[in-house]
Amino acid sequence: MIRALLALLLLVPFAANAQTAIRVGWCARTVSSAAVPFAIATKLGWFAEAGLKVDLAPLPGSTDCMKLVATGELPYALPSIEPLVVLRPQGVKVKNFYTAYQGNIYGLAVPEASPIRSLADLKGKRIGVTAMASGGVPIARAMAASQGLNPDTDIRIIAVGEGGQAAALVRQGAVDVLSQFDVMYALVEAAGTKLRMLDNSAIAKFPSNGLVAREDRLVAKRDEAVALARAYAMGTIFAIANPEAAVHILWEVFPQTRGTGRAEDAALAEDIRTLQARVPQWKLEAGGVTKWGENALANYDTYVDFLVKWNVVPQKVAAADLVTNDLIDDINKFDAAAIIARAKAAR
Repeated sequence: MIRALLALLLLVPFAANAQTAIRVGWCARTVSSAAVPFAIATKLGWFAEAGLKVDLAPLPGSTDCMKLVATGELPYALPSIEPLVVLRPQGVKVKNFYTAYQGNIYGLAVPEASPIRSLADLKGKRIGVTAMASGGVPIARAMAASQGLNPDTDIRIIAVGEGGQAAALVRQGAVDVLSQFDVMYALVEAAGTKLRMLDNSAIAKFPSNGLVAREDRLVAKRDEAVALARAYAMGTIFAIANPEAAVHILWEVFPQTRGTGRAEDAALAEDIRTLQARVPQWKLEAGGVTKWGENALANYDTYVDFLVKWNVVPQKVAAADLVTNDLIDDINKFDAAAIIARAKAAR
């Protein structure tokens, strides 16, 4: 009897440390350096301390991510906001509860030697996106429309994949322009294709991707959503403070990001450059906010107005129907200075 009781007591700590497995939609086929916050939160035990085991579910693009969250097949995802602007009027009760990228990660780029000098030169051009479900599609359509072009007839949007695949198609002349995002552009350049950004100032200040969930889940699983976003925020702060340590952690948690056939020093330098392509959009000042994950309603409203103006989305949706700041104060209950100090001390 005593032995049985002791055995039962020994099981208690394990039960207390039980972790809930959750899948988060990663809205690209490639898990890249942009996943560093998830890697850091995993490696340093921040997810585990909150009772979570987080796995990323790579998907072709933001549209797929948003649809799977809407149907309940995924509890969370990290998509751009445009699909929700389309789906919300159809009765989809999903909200962005944490803006991860305060500045817009998307924009148009061309090969360095391209004769295309401005957006006005897009007529008749083939524009390559990572996938037809990617946020690069509405961006390409909006940018073309802003120049008085018909996105249905004056441009051709083609799925060209990511990284090396996209770089090869650019070199072959299969596409004239890319409508992808900061990290992908860094990967394309790392694959040997130098790019030149076009004038993307019209969208630079608009918010981009964020953590989304169904409204009923944000009520029923509020603590879980807070814990997920808090650990992500902490990982973001660590990565900004020490990109080199962040890349080493990324390689450990997601070894596929390390690649093959590269000397470690060269690989490290290349992956730090890729990571730093995302850093400006993570920073609070990119959105004019003061808290991690804060959803600036004015920025979202302005972005939706832009999408409506250029017929990318069919109707205006109020920012308050797309995002919520209800969890932000709880998400920010951590010591940012302590995380920065820990990051700077990491080797």
